[in-house]
Amino acid sequence: MRNVSLLCLFVLSLLLTGCEKSIVGEQSEESALEGNVLLRLSIYEQGPFGTRAVQDIGQWCSRVNVAFFQDGTKVKSASQESSFSSFGTVPVSIAAGTYEVVVVAHNCDGSAAITNEETVTFPSNLVTDTFYYYGTLTVSDQQASYDLELQRCVAMFRLKIADAIPDDAVKIRFYYTGGSSTFSPKKGVGCVNSRQTVMMPLSPSQKVYEVYTLPRADSETLKMTITCYNADNDVQAEKELTDVPITTNKITSYTCTMFGGTAEPGSDDPGSGNETSSGLRLSLNGEWGGTISVN
Repeated sequence: MRNVSLLCLFVLSLLLTGCEKSIVGEQSEESALEGNVLLRLSIYEQGPFGTRAVQDIGQWCSRVNVAFFQDGTKVKSASQESSFSSFGTVPVSIAAGTYEVVVVAHNCDGSAAITNEETVTFPSNLVTDTFYYYGTLTVSDQQASYDLELQRCVAMFRLKIADAIPDDAVKIRFYYTGGSSTFSPKKGVGCVNSRQTVMMPLSPSQKVYEVYTLPRADSETLKMTITCYNADNDVQAEKELTDVPITTNKITSYTCTMFGGTAEPGSDDPGSGNETSSGLRLSLNGEWGGTISVN
């Protein structure tokens, strides 16, 4: 009987130990923010008369990717999605030292691949509204927050369709060259002569469509073909544009009739929008610098 009791106690202690390990292994919100480096992100919207208002970074970006390099070797990386309750505060545990740091904030469906200080690529080579930081950071063993300012590194092309969109036109394709889908944080520009393709749904109720590129140092224009299709992939309409001007942090706006119809009332240029700035403590300078209208 004594042996049976001892056996029961032994089994009970194993069960309790297992439960204890399970509880300890769960990541709490507090433990998730542990690390000697805290990158705190916030957005500041530029308002009238130079006023600025703090906004949640989740309103602008859905993902953040960070990489630390020493002597050209990546020694640490981190990522965060907007679904995380503390999105905008990126904790990193890393040995004390001096690092080159790359931060990329974007809206892709997956993480950006930060291969090195010269090469960042995005899932399916799709470029979204993107901000970046590249610089040197010296960290110690003691926890500290670091304020970094991210800059927008993309140009936007905005199409406004002025005439009625037929019900059987269901998708629109943008094919363009002259920009890049690969980015060099060290140089702050696109670094590959890319052929970019973006396909998106087309709806009679939506007249404005936007695509992005990473301008290169040796190119200031895009060549673009815009094609609309029906459900059977038959071409419903097509426009070819040459020498479309692009500038980092500016919107190139183009209003046209796509389907041979008459421009509808109120189909003027949609304007530059009011996307704006952020702040790392990681901060984004998100306000578009202006609009370039093309005919």
